[in-house]
Amino acid sequence: MILEVAMLQVKPGLTSDFERNFQTASGIISQMEGYIHHELKRCLEDSHKYVLLVKWETLEDHTIGFRGSAEYQEWKELLHHFYDPFPVVEHFEDVYIK
Repeated sequence: MILEVAMLQVKPGLTSDFERNFQTASGIISQMEGYIHHELKRCLEDSHKYVLLVKWETLEDHTIGFRGSAEYQEWKELLHHFYDPFPVVEHFEDVYIK
């Protein structure tokens, strides 16, 4: 299992629209091969900042399967215009779990 982490900075005045579109986009990503779970969290100190956490079976499920799919084009259409700057996406593996 890998964890995709993306810090999302949403343009001022667009957070409500972003959150509404994200609900729609959630239905897209949750149907993808290798998808396990995702969470979107809003920052308490900066209401325009979010963190997206997505668990995938493998790195390739995200980087090849999802990003190479027609569904990803829908995801982009729904969400990418909200970001400034465009987010950096990183992937993490488990080291220690208690």
